[in-house]
Amino acid sequence: MSTTLDKTINDESLKSLLSQAVEYARANGADQVEVAASNDKGYSVTARLGEVETVEHHNQRSMGVTVYRGKAKGSASTNIVTAEAINRTIDSALEIAKFTAEDECSGLADAELMAKDYPQLDLDHPWAIEPDQALQQAIRCEEVARDDKRIVNSEGASVSSISTQMVYANSHGFAGEYRGTRHSVSCSVIAGDDKGMQRDYWYSVDRNANNLEDIESVGAMARERTVRRLGGRGMKTCSAPVLFEPTLARSIVGHLFSAISGGALYRQASFLVDSINKQVLPDWLTITEDPHMIGGLGSVPFDNEGVRTQPRKVVENGVLQGYILSSYSARKLGMQTTGNAGGVHNVRMNDSGKSQQELIKAMDKGLLVTELIGHGVNTVTGDYSRGASGFWVENGEIQYPVEEITIAGNLADMFMNIGAIGNDVDGRGNVQCGSILIENMTIAGGS
Repeated sequence: MSTTLDKTINDESLKSLLSQAVEYARANGADQVEVAASNDKGYSVTARLGEVETVEHHNQRSMGVTVYRGKAKGSASTNIVTAEAINRTIDSALEIAKFTAEDECSGLADAELMAKDYPQLDLDHPWAIEPDQALQQAIRCEEVARDDKRIVNSEGASVSSISTQMVYANSHGFAGEYRGTRHSVSCSVIAGDDKGMQRDYWYSVDRNANNLEDIESVGAMARERTVRRLGGRGMKTCSAPVLFEPTLARSIVGHLFSAISGGALYRQASFLVDSINKQVLPDWLTITEDPHMIGGLGSVPFDNEGVRTQPRKVVENGVLQGYILSSYSARKLGMQTTGNAGGVHNVRMNDSGKSQQELIKAMDKGLLVTELIGHGVNTVTGDYSRGASGFWVENGEIQYPVEEITIAGNLADMFMNIGAIGNDVDGRGNVQCGSILIENMTIAGGS
């Protein structure tokens, strides 16, 4: 028997709308169904060379639906989140499922894993600032950044404020919702001298605007980071310790998580296949995931499948404790989902109790990396090779900027050769860590 969605529903009530969508899909032939929707509102403004460059207002809704006929799957999406549009979208997904091959591992996450009682994480902090006020802040930020005769151009300064509502419902009877905000300030400028041009940037981001770095600090940091790169030179090929500053260190941790993600593992496309309970990092290093960090940028009460998220140790004393799994990848591996459909949340690790400056001194001679270029990382073999720039260190002190170099190694060796992690933790992302010192890598220069 066919039915239709209630066309009189108030489409502002996403949670109610999605629950009706689930009922509609079940009534029209779906054995299982899940529906997710988001509602983003806010603005972003950019100023360049003291003038307004862009003012963008965001007011966007989107919805995706996945239906299962037996083990056959059909998915469709729409940006028009009304009862009528969802009706048509579900019909499209049901039609697609008629022509899709069955997959024994497909289907919703197990009903007993649903986040029936999920925590409130203090993620929603609207910013009482109008776009014209934000523009004045962006102009001031760039003004500070350009306050040096060596700054010859600018890519602009931006201020943004976005509020998001996330809603998920499925045929297990689960319907969940959470709201969050994300505010940011950023600036990028260009410095020049007789040897060429250099670009760098700085930014601040937080769910609560009260926790953002002040405008002048963001501009000043963008300026300082840019002018310090002037006079960059090449260097001879060598092997030496490499220190990744925090903004780049998170990418090293990200490669670990890519290698232990379910999709890579069940495809046998990772150098860390069958690594649970094996040592992958030095024995002093522990990595945790905490989706329930109050106010965290990566905090979520449930994952993209409605599974309740949980804090856990991913690596303990260097030993891998578990993978990063959705329900599908878990079934492919004969395991259980870890609540990571959609990715990881608030990754943190213990540090060595030393500042970046102390790590530079301890390194004595080596490379401080401040920019990575290209994507030369192979998680199947672990081979790592990326363009880089930064600063050469001798006698425990920065000597001069370097550029047009390549750093190379193998991720398995790099992970085991982590000599220290700084206490200069960068908390502006989902992976939060300090500078990472790798005791030996190949640095390829001009000769």
